[in-house]
Amino acid sequence: MFTARIYITLKSGVLDPQGEAVKKGLAALGYECVKEVRVGKYLELRLDAPDTASAQAQVEEMCRRLLANPVIEDFRVEV
Repeated sequence: MFTARIYITLKSGVLDPQGEAVKKGLAALGYECVKEVRVGKYLELRLDAPDTASAQAQVEEMCRRLLANPVIEDFRVEV
């Protein structure tokens, strides 16, 4: 049994309206020091695989096919 941690973030240059909303909210609370916020996704998967390399490959394929939008998002996987 393996646990995969997946971090999905918007590619640089892609507008992040959710990040802007968070930044404005933080400023409204007095945190003027925050200059940029980028919002992403974090997922954990538990999966059966014969070895770490196989688990890594399967999760990367899942990200490319469903979990991340390769046009606007990057992802990083830790198994």
